[in-house]
Amino acid sequence: MGIVICIAMMAIGGILTLGVSWDVSGVNLDVIGLILIAVGMIGLAAYISIFKRRRVQPPSPAAPVVEEVNKHHWE
Repeated sequence: MGIVICIAMMAIGGILTLGVSWDVSGVNLDVIGLILIAVGMIGLAAYISIFKRRRVQPPSPAAPVVEEVNKHHWE
């Protein structure tokens, strides 16, 4: 899931929970809204943790070590 889908799920869940007063027989829209909000938050947290881990690049072990030598000795 991408960030847009997770935010959309949370927005739809918020609308169903707080903004709709429909009565549908056999369906509780408040519970469905809360479930959508929770799934959106979990998906967003998982996506951010994976994206953050993907951006960190460890240094390569074959990188040469650069040593600076001061060639100018003032006497």
